[in-house]
Amino acid sequence: MTPREKLHKGILELGLAVNEQQEGALFQYLQLLEKWNQKFNLTAVRDINEMVSLHLLDSLSIAPFINTRTLLDVGSGAGLPGIPLAICFPDIQVTLLDSNGKKVRFCRQAIMELDLKNAQAVQARIESLEADNSFGQITSRAFTGLDNMVKLLEKQLSDKTQLLAMKGALPGDEIEFLQKSGYQVDTQTLNVPFVHAERHLLKICR
Repeated sequence: MTPREKLHKGILELGLAVNEQQEGALFQYLQLLEKWNQKFNLTAVRDINEMVSLHLLDSLSIAPFINTRTLLDVGSGAGLPGIPLAICFPDIQVTLLDSNGKKVRFCRQAIMELDLKNAQAVQARIESLEADNSFGQITSRAFTGLDNMVKLLEKQLSDKTQLLAMKGALPGDEIEFLQKSGYQVDTQTLNVPFVHAERHLLKICR
């Protein structure tokens, strides 16, 4: 199975309404990531076939839970899950946030080449963001521990903002800490095509 065929099959298994143009853009992003990764070490995943499942399909697995007009992707790295979500949700404004210059430069190049009018990449630390509460949802993919994450995002999290934290195995101690700290935590098992390891989504709000 070619990487393109694997992507198509995975999208079908996820049951996503992705049109041909969007699927093409997702694969173009994948090709850019593989190309840049050879020089700039953006991700530890080197094989493009593994990138399809471990990066693209993993990112798209949370698509059914996106219900906002404004999305902040913290610790976005090479644009995951922010860029795949921006491709699939053209009506949502997506802000990719990372402090790593080379990764932000890649994101900006990908946004330009993919002509994503609804995405922007910002190089900054989370704690430097102003508390404007303009984001309906915040995504995070294997960024840091939940206790540290909510501390860093304290200015951004409100009763109108939901944090979507992507995790592998359920971090029971971290969930318990959040609940004792006054946060509501809902857990969702994610079934990512071609990925056999555990995947979970934690929906967190005040």
